[in-house]
Amino acid sequence: MPELPQIVDLRQSPTALRVQRGVMRLLRATYDFCCFAEVPLANGRRADVLGVGPKGEIWIVEIKSSLVDFRVDAKWPNYKDYCDRFYFAKPPELDADIFPADEGLMAADLHGAEILRAANEHPLAPARRKAMLLKLVRLGADRVHFLMDPQSSGDPSL
Repeated sequence: MPELPQIVDLRQSPTALRVQRGVMRLLRATYDFCCFAEVPLANGRRADVLGVGPKGEIWIVEIKSSLVDFRVDAKWPNYKDYCDRFYFAKPPELDADIFPADEGLMAADLHGAEILRAANEHPLAPARRKAMLLKLVRLGADRVHFLMDPQSSGDPSL
């Protein structure tokens, strides 16, 4: 049987990938969320981690791997229109005080994560939730299809 390809997003630093893995482990194990990495949004932005909970709730987690990464990014407020809760995630060594006090915050490494500060809930409008869930179903199916048949047409990152 041929070996399945691994999808590695080369846009992320090794630190960001470790944080991503830890965040996804936390969301799955603790909250029963299914997670997607690098999800394109309708506004042209791309969510680092997007989790869908058992009741259809949607959380977006923006990974910041360094102080410079945080300082140069002014786009993070644009994600809040596409989720019920918004979090930053950081590696353990990055100072938590650099992040806005009114936003959710996680610390994560390769093995797991913890929520340092809960995110405020701002429920999505029903039409936006439906559009997001439909997009995620199609994205997930496309990614599985690509893993099963790498020569198929289509882009699994869409």
